[in-house]
Amino acid sequence: MIDFLALFSGQLLNGFVFGMLLALIAMGLSIIFGLMEIINFAHGAYYTLGAYVALTSMGFIDSFWIAMIVVPATVMVVGFFVEFVFLRRLYGKDPVFSLLLNFGVMLGIIQVIRLVWGVAYRPFSPPEILSGAVYLGFAYFSVYRMFVVAVCIFLAALVWIFLKKTPVGMTVRAAVDKRDMVKALGINVSAVFTLVFGIGVALAGLAGALAAPLLAVFPEMGVQILVESFVVVVIGGMGSFRGSIVAGIIVGEIIALTTLWYPAMSHAAVYMFMAVFLLTRPTGLFGSKI
Repeated sequence: MIDFLALFSGQLLNGFVFGMLLALIAMGLSIIFGLMEIINFAHGAYYTLGAYVALTSMGFIDSFWIAMIVVPATVMVVGFFVEFVFLRRLYGKDPVFSLLLNFGVMLGIIQVIRLVWGVAYRPFSPPEILSGAVYLGFAYFSVYRMFVVAVCIFLAALVWIFLKKTPVGMTVRAAVDKRDMVKALGINVSAVFTLVFGIGVALAGLAGALAAPLLAVFPEMGVQILVESFVVVVIGGMGSFRGSIVAGIIVGEIIALTTLWYPAMSHAAVYMFMAVFLLTRPTGLFGSKI
């Protein structure tokens, strides 16, 4: 009985960690959709790119901490480029065009990763200071997983403060509801779009870097987590920032606990939960506001 409780509580903790990673990815998706009304199918590719950039940075500078700075900066620059060169030309047009473009971007990034880094699974070890485990009284919990949770919570708070308390964040929120008025005030809405897209994909890239020591790094690692992140966004409410966090934790726990009893059904259980949930609450947990 004691062993089962330890196993069960350990899975709860693992589900919370995975849920926070999903929330971090979904936050980026929600911010992009909330302002730009774009469903970013390439989001999983930015997640994968973040993992590979972290791997390469570690090879060059041998510093996990510097790599955690290099990753979001690099992925953000890639996001700036994609938005400025490609997406900007599709605003105001049929959403199918941006959907197809982002799908093409996803395939392009994955192919570049295959060409540059190969297709083999790549291990990624956390720094020694974050290795080992801590006994919490009922189960052992990895120090690195605790670090991942702390970083995700910190980033969620940071993004919330940015959106709610800074002039730029207030401009972003104003552009969601009153885009024409923001333009009339002389604010460069296109630049706001570029910034928001860059921040959104940078969050995905950093999530990939954080997930790399927990999972093997490989070119298609972002495909499955992209589907799960979309489930999080739908359950939380399209464009809802807080919904992404709450739904991320819910989905993470469903996957973890289902894995404990019936691993083959872990992902199917999430989709079934989403279907049943949307029958009772079609707009998600918190509607569609950032």
